[in-house]
Amino acid sequence: MSRGATGACPTFRMRRAAPWLAAWLLACTASLHAAPRLQLHDGTLTPPQAAAAREILDEAMQRLPPTWADALDPRTVVEWRDDLPPDVHGRVRGDRLLLRRALLDDWIARPGDAGDDDPATRAALAAVIHELAHVHDRSPHGRLSRDPRLLDLAGWQVGPLRFGLRLSRNAFVDRSPDRYELENPAEFVAVNLEHFLLDPDYACRRPALHRYFAAHFGSAPPQADCAPGLPWLQPDADADQPPLLELDPARVYAVDYLFAEGNDRPMSRWGHAMLRLVVCARGRPRGPDCRLDLAEHRVLSFRAFVDDVQVSSWRGLTGDYPSRLFVLPLRQVVDEYTKVELRGLQSIPLRLSGDEIARLLERAARVHWSYDGRYRFITNNCAVETWKLLHDGVPRLAGERLSSITPNGLLRKLARAGIADTAVLDDPAAALRLGYRFAAANARYQAMFDVARNALGLPQRGVEDWLALPPDRRAPWLERANLRASAALLLLEEAAQRREELLARDELKRLLPARDAAGEASTGEARAHLRAVLELEGLLSRPAALLPSGYGLPQRAERDALAAEALRQTGHLREQDLRLRDVARALLPPQRQSRLASIDDNLALLGERLRQLHRESGGLELQPLQPQPD
Repeated sequence: MSRGATGACPTFRMRRAAPWLAAWLLACTASLHAAPRLQLHDGTLTPPQAAAAREILDEAMQRLPPTWADALDPRTVVEWRDDLPPDVHGRVRGDRLLLRRALLDDWIARPGDAGDDDPATRAALAAVIHELAHVHDRSPHGRLSRDPRLLDLAGWQVGPLRFGLRLSRNAFVDRSPDRYELENPAEFVAVNLEHFLLDPDYACRRPALHRYFAAHFGSAPPQADCAPGLPWLQPDADADQPPLLELDPARVYAVDYLFAEGNDRPMSRWGHAMLRLVVCARGRPRGPDCRLDLAEHRVLSFRAFVDDVQVSSWRGLTGDYPSRLFVLPLRQVVDEYTKVELRGLQSIPLRLSGDEIARLLERAARVHWSYDGRYRFITNNCAVETWKLLHDGVPRLAGERLSSITPNGLLRKLARAGIADTAVLDDPAAALRLGYRFAAANARYQAMFDVARNALGLPQRGVEDWLALPPDRRAPWLERANLRASAALLLLEEAAQRREELLARDELKRLLPARDAAGEASTGEARAHLRAVLELEGLLSRPAALLPSGYGLPQRAERDALAAEALRQTGHLREQDLRLRDVARALLPPQRQSRLASIDDNLALLGERLRQLHRESGGLELQPLQPQPD
């Protein structure tokens, strides 16, 4: 048996080599030298078993990168045993490798044209490589399981309040090739080196780890062609957009730290941390003009998925809510914070190179498909999760002291380290015009109210006083409004509806459990629809749940199946949500029902009045609304 001088071009029986490996071997032209051989203890083996054992060991050795193979102690002895525990294929004991004897019999029974996809072939080679990985990891040439960078990539993350210590739980539990990798870092290294050497898709499914191992060993086996772009599930996309987004990192011009300003609510006082992806429209060269393509921009946001009808502060403190990475359209995020929560947004560019952006997106995609963290209000909130994403995705940032348990604290540290360019906010008007800040809708609502107040002589001075009126008391004024005032009042009535629906949702969260406990049958239908909605949202918040098999980033065939299933489930979710809205309103207190019904009437009245006034004006364009002086 021989191998190339660099170790990258082994020679062995070509009929058992996969086509991609055969092509690789035939392309090798380097001079050959004798490959090291493991010592085989064959005293208890039959001649066929001994021959199979030698064949397995030689083929496994020829898969190893040369730096790994050449560093092995030639005195290492391999024994094939019958006394290993169930489901254990191998063990390392000092300088001895203990392997399951049954693997030999399965190897002998293979068909003559068996390749790497044959179960017996894969099992035997994986067992040998796995144990040799442990030998390498424990040697001075290895120590991979103690390398901070490997631990970052693997999922044993640094805790913000642990003085550099690692979290004990690896939360990257989804889309795993073998859950045994989660036992500890040593097993993670061994399992992943199996796939690094035996799976040509490994570079596509776990690209960052593939690059890490290739850099460590100085070589890598050939890889398959990867599906284009990075896949993201976006169940909140508009109905005319596909729920599966395939994003080419080359289209991302910049990454901004997107900071939602705080308010008086305890859970929101320190703001919310997110990342904004400035995505260029197709065909546009990557550059500053990509900031104009707002419809393409996406937001990466860690959120606690609440799979119950009642939010518990205690559960948020103790980590009972899952923390997952959501991918959302920028427009939706802006509307949610500025119009519903009335909180401003700051979009502050991070100084990252194009390569760092690509690596950060790659890490975010792995988090999106594999991470199932636990939300904790203090120690694992949105700021901590965003910091960990930056820390693990951009190695340069791991050396900066950025950890913070508050979103505004993380922003200060990013700015102090020269990573966040807060100068874009120095000119408030320019920041609004260029999209570095999105103002809360309060000011706009007040401006629209001023238009209506000047036209109608409304007695209220502020928009909050107007919105606080019962809807039926606003109705008489709506009937008298001119074209401009009607347009302004329509916007305000829509704001009143959003506010009222938010209050109604909070009320339902409290009412449904209480009525269920009291045995009221009337809540049964609403409860069932609510549970169906929550289950569907839970399914769609965990993208890996839509894929029954495979590991890492989904590839072409998986994406096709995923797109179809995601489309079906998001359609089902919209149907259930509409049914819930129909039945839930009847369960609200009469006063809340009356307010919602009155707002519906006001919106219908304004819509009809605008159409009538537009016809009477001869179809003239409505000029942009501007507040008029008192």
